[in-house]
Formats: sequence, structure tokens, C-alpha cells
Amino acid sequence: MQTVIIVIHLMVVTAMIGVVLLQKSEGGGLGIGSTGGFLSSRGTSNVLTRTTAVLAFTFFATSLVLSILAGLDRKPRSIIQNTGAPAQQVPGAPLGQVGGGALDTLPQQEQPPAAPSGPQVPRSQ
Repeated sequence: MQTVIIVIHLMVVTAMIGVVLLQKSEGGGLGIGSTGGFLSSRGTSNVLTRTTAVLAFTFFATSLVLSILAGLDRKPRSIIQNTGAPAQQVPGAPLGQVGGGALDTLPQQEQPPAAPSGPQVPRSQ
């Protein structure tokens, strides 16, 4: 359904561009106002103005429908991933400590032997 509305939306946009370009320039901003010919009568201007208004309303309506359709699939979600299992008290652990953390899953590495606690003297070579 969204594809059909997008196609209608694009057709309305191209039609509106064409109708706006067909209208007579009343301000003469580019110096090409009031040229005689096909669009010189006032009746034709009324038809083009009404057509522009209808196309503009259709443009806004299809824009609103497309934005509503795009928002239907969105669901609020948390950026914090739920692990699914609540934290449980580990038997034999002191109170207040909870097992199953990220550090508990890392492989245990052996601690290097402790360095001597006395001051270090530089060696000459």
C-alpha cells in the first residue's frame, strides 16, 4: 500500500510542477510578465489556480498518509539489551554480591608473582 501512495505522491508532484510552470507571471520578477498568447485570459488563470490548490491539498494529504504509515512499524525499544534472566544470588557468596556478571564469564588468568616491595636500584651495565 505504501508503494501505491508513493507513486500517487510522485505523480501529484510532477503535475503540480507542470501546473505552476504554466501559470502566468503576474509580478514580472524575471522581466517576462504579461506576454500575450494562450494563457492571457483570466478564465484560464482561474482554472490553473484551482488546479494548483487541489494538487497542493493532495500533496499534503499523501504526505501525511505516508508519514503515518512509516510510523506504524516503529515500536519503542530500550537501548539497554535485556538479558532475559534476572540476576540470582549465588549460593555461598556474601550478601549483596550477585553472580553471573560479565566479569565472571571472562576466563581467569593467573596473577603474576608480586614484585618486591623494596626500592629498586638502577643496575649499571
